[in-house]
Amino acid sequence: MNEQQQGPGPEGPEEARLRRAGVAAFVVGMVGTLVFFAFFPGLPHVIDWGAILVALVVGGLVRWGCRVWLTRGR
Repeated sequence: MNEQQQGPGPEGPEEARLRRAGVAAFVVGMVGTLVFFAFFPGLPHVIDWGAILVALVVGGLVRWGCRVWLTRGR
């Protein structure tokens, strides 16, 4: 029979917390960028492939910044 691991996994609770914060930061950055492109006055109110790619890049940058901010001081 296979044993299932309980808890956040082998990396420990701190790494699990960083992962959750990184995912949340990525989603907030991506959605915020898409909302900006959809509703900012003066821009065409169209979500095209360029806006999606920019949103993914901004989400990645926000995730990276969040991880750096949470791990500085260790």
